[in-house]
Amino acid sequence: MLQLSKEQEAQLGLELATKRQEHSDLDAAIHTLTQSHMADRMLIQRLKKRKLSLKDRIVQLENILLPDIIA
Repeated sequence: MLQLSKEQEAQLGLELATKRQEHSDLDAAIHTLTQSHMADRMLIQRLKKRKLSLKDRIVQLENILLPDIIA
C-alpha cells in the first residue's frame, strides 16, 4: 500500500475536488448544448471525451485516497 504524507494527501484531495467540479461543469455544459439543438456535434463529442478522461482520473484519485480494505 502506498503511504502518503499529509501534504500529498491534501494535494491529491484538492485535485480530486477540482476534477469532480470540472466533471460536473462539463456535464451541465453538455446537457445545455444537447438541449439547444443548435450545438456543434464535434464540440459535444470533445466535451464528452474530456468528461470521460476526468472520470478516469477521479477513479484513480479515489483509489489512491480511499483504498479498498480487505477484511
